[in-house]
Amino acid sequence: MRRIVTALAAIAIIASSAVSLGCAPVDRLRYPLRYEQIVRSHAKNYDLDPALLAAVIYTESRFNARAESSAGAIGLMQLLPETARGIAVRTGGDGFAVKDLYVPEINVRYGAWYLRNMLDRYSDERTALAAYHAGPGNVDRWRDQGVEIQFPETRDYVDDVEKAKRIYADRYAKELGLG
Repeated sequence: MRRIVTALAAIAIIASSAVSLGCAPVDRLRYPLRYEQIVRSHAKNYDLDPALLAAVIYTESRFNARAESSAGAIGLMQLLPETARGIAVRTGGDGFAVKDLYVPEINVRYGAWYLRNMLDRYSDERTALAAYHAGPGNVDRWRDQGVEIQFPETRDYVDDVEKAKRIYADRYAKELGLG
């Protein structure tokens, strides 16, 4: 029993020290950051906020490079093979293979390019995120109809990315080169 009490006391001291130092261990556990160099590099290359790029990766795959969706999206940024093939062609790539989407550097490069294009097309982060998730065709149709995001899952996705972005900016500023 004494060992348990001692262990619990040690955990409490570590947790309170982390909080007093400005760290939120729960956020860092719940919102991990992986592939920091890749995120920073492609955020810089495509003029993206690194916290936004990390938040999209987290929301899409939880930083699982082997993630696959039921819709066929693959990798960290959950790209559909046909979308990635088009990005490869537009960015000078040749010899695209679906297996490339499991490679973190390639997946994040293509995803960052696509996200930058959505931001340029819509000039609004929330709309660009909706297009990243639901496709630009759906977003264009909603805009033509003068309505907001029509898919509840896309509204939730945009909210989740925005929340994660704030957490990544706050908790990982140093790792993301923000401060």
